[in-house]
Order: sequence, then structure tokens, then C-alpha cells
Amino acid sequence: MFFKLRNREVAKKTKNAEYCLLRCKDGVSVKKKQFAVIGLGTFGYNVALELVRKNIQVLGIDSDNGIVNRISNFITQALVVDATDEKAVEDAGVADCDGVIISIGESIETSILATLIVKELGVKNVIVKSSSRWHSKVAAKLGANTIVYPELEMAKKLVDTIVAPNILEQIKLSKDYNLVEVIAPKEVWGKTIRSSDIRNNYGINIIAIRKQIPIINESHNSIDIKEEINMLPGPDDEINQNDVLIVIGSEKALAKLKKIEDN
Repeated sequence: MFFKLRNREVAKKTKNAEYCLLRCKDGVSVKKKQFAVIGLGTFGYNVALELVRKNIQVLGIDSDNGIVNRISNFITQALVVDATDEKAVEDAGVADCDGVIISIGESIETSILATLIVKELGVKNVIVKSSSRWHSKVAAKLGANTIVYPELEMAKKLVDTIVAPNILEQIKLSKDYNLVEVIAPKEVWGKTIRSSDIRNNYGINIIAIRKQIPIINESHNSIDIKEEINMLPGPDDEINQNDVLIVIGSEKALAKLKKIEDN
């Protein structure tokens, strides 16, 4: 089996109705990353499925028997466990995982207790889904390695798409610098990187260009579009309409680039 139940008889015979073994797959003993997801609501459920798609073994834990049954066919192992029961969490084998994602959203108290239990079990990589700034602060105090706040992050992303619709994707590299996918502004269409002087004019560096290339049939008609990525483009590479530029720059420089579309 992939995850070690520290006490299989407890899993079978426990009087705690919220703790029972529902599924355990047998398989070849291969060293793979193992993650536990505690809390299988919308966020946790989808995180668990995405981890499986990345070839990571997943132990899913929730107190809801129905949710555990629904996901049991798609992940390595699924258990009904009370996340605030230290003995039950330990018996589930959580301590053997490379990391634990705590995604309990309906109860901050339960999430905090689960975080404390997992840290005391010695799990080195603990990721907590936060539902408020206060929750984030408490999770950090308890030693959570990573804290995610999906609602806040999605709100910021939505506002970014409203304020700067030409910005497709943004990744924060540091306090001041971002990596951004931006639709090439009209001002630079038909120009080479050198002639656009984009580095001097806007203070950004283009690290890749994503191009839409038409597929032409024997009759010289465009029948489809394929995407090509020009990694590390040279100074004489041309920027065209519908190109997507992957750039690195400061927030101030990127704000300057954004104003081109606004004018």
C-alpha cells in the first residue's frame, strides 16, 4: 500500500464514526512524492486531483463520508478522519507524507487545530488555505511553510484583468519585479525588438514571444492557427499583431507599458 496506516486495526475497529478506512490501493513500491490533502471541499478536491495528474500520490482526508466516497476512485487513498483527532490523523499516516495541504475552509478553528497537529507530527512542508488575514497570521505562528488565500488572490487577479486587460498573466518574482504575459501593444507592431527600443523606453526585458502562426493549405488558404514560442528572442526578431510578450520588469515599468493601451 502507498500510505502507512499506523494502526490498521484501529482503522477497522474504531468506535469513532468519523474515522473509517474507505479505500487503500495496492501498488508497486516506487518512490514517489506523497501529499495529504486535509479538507476535500471545492479547493481541496481540485488540488488533490491536480496532484494526481502530476503523478503524485495523494492521501485525501475529510470528515464527510460522501465527499470521500466521491473522490476515492481518483486518488491513491481516501479516508474519513476527524482532522482535530490527533491519534486518528497520526494513524492515517499523515506523518509519512512529504507535505500536507490543509484546505479546511468552513471552520477556522478546525483548520488551526489540524495545522497544529500536523506540525507536531513532524511534517516538514505544511501548506494552509487561509480564509482571512487573521487565519493567515495564526497559521504562520504555528509554523505553516506556505499560506494561500485563494479568494484574495482571485480578487486581485480579477481586478488586474479589469484594470489592465492586455496583461494576461502575472507572476511576482520579488517585492518589486514581476514576470508578465502582455499582448504586444500596437505601438510596437512591425518593429524589431531593437527598433522598438522597448528596454530603454519602458524598462522591461522581453524573454520570450508567443506567436500565432497561420497554417496554410495547398490552396494558400489559412485553415488553422498554431502557436510557436520564440525563447530568448534576438534584437532583430520582429514583434507583430497578436503576439504575446513574456517580459520581466518592475511594477513601475509594467505600469508604464500598460498605459500604451489606455492611450
